Amino acid sequence: MSKVVERAVAEQLHEYLADSKLLPRNQSAYRKYHSTETALLRVWSDAMMAADCRRVTLLGLIDLSAVFDCVDHTILLQRLRVSFGLEGTVLHLVPLLCGWRFDVAVTR
Repeated sequence: MSKVVERAVAEQLHEYLADSKLLPRNQSAYRKYHSTETALLRVWSDAMMAADCRRVTLLGLIDLSAVFDCVDHTILLQRLRVSFGLEGTVLHLVPLLCGWRFDVAVTR
């Protein structure tokens, strides 16, 4: 059941971000009709155009797959609220869908 909810929320969030033009123009991940192949074609095309103009091209690649684990969740939630306009239930679902663990202090 959780995968069904996760997919529904992801689709609605993506639709909102796309309709609001909040996704970077050159982002290939998580976009319809975009893939690793289209990203590589863009890089190849840019490199060939630079070579045609006799310009040097330098390509730096970095693996950011573990970076998300280092993000301050409070700052991320604030950024989603302020910069992307997320609020209410969807903002409260983000930590659950991302599998974030929270320590809860019970007071009397």
